[in-house]
Amino acid sequence: MKKLVITDSTTIRRKVHAYLREQILSGEIGSHERLIEAKIAKEIGTSRTPVREALHTLEMEGLLESIPRVGYKVNTVSDREVDEICEIRTAIETLAVRWAIEKAHKKLVRDLRKNIAVTEQRVAQGEVRAYVDLDAQFHEVIAGLSGSKRLLELAQALRRHMVRYRVQSIYVPDNVLRGINGHKAILSAIETGNLKTAAKAIKNHLEQSKKDILLYAFHERTEEKR
Repeated sequence: MKKLVITDSTTIRRKVHAYLREQILSGEIGSHERLIEAKIAKEIGTSRTPVREALHTLEMEGLLESIPRVGYKVNTVSDREVDEICEIRTAIETLAVRWAIEKAHKKLVRDLRKNIAVTEQRVAQGEVRAYVDLDAQFHEVIAGLSGSKRLLELAQALRRHMVRYRVQSIYVPDNVLRGINGHKAILSAIETGNLKTAAKAIKNHLEQSKKDILLYAFHERTEEKR
């Protein structure tokens, strides 16, 4: 790992977390590796405290699993968990879109249009990885405008549980284009105010995401066995 040049403590904690998170999501830290606090601190050139806090936060986000007296390892998501989470997300986001349309229809349409426009622009510029955060923002716009803090928290937690497989599968350009088209279909349904069509668009989008995730997971497991 490369050294990080950081000054104040708040920035240190934030940058160490962001750095380790990106290393995991990009696959630089694989599922076979063990993350040990002292070793990481030495490698990146910082004290153990921000590393300890970063590792704990990443565990809370579902990216890492703690191994007593050893350290951490990258968490993986089973096929069954992906299927379960996608189904729950469909139910939650269907409710979210209904409430958002009822409470803030115009703002919902405006914010989703802006998100899609920015996404298409960034991807066209070759920034495929930008889709990761923009996809999250798209879904959080809907959940946030539902007016329910509890619903937003549930939606965010579910997304974090499958973020590693989701992010890696998103890095495939064809998956990104399918994802954008899924967002467009959701927006089109929301613009008409048709809840049934919007619910179907959300279900189709998440079903496609699930297929992409499981396909990536299959290939990853195949590569690890070689």
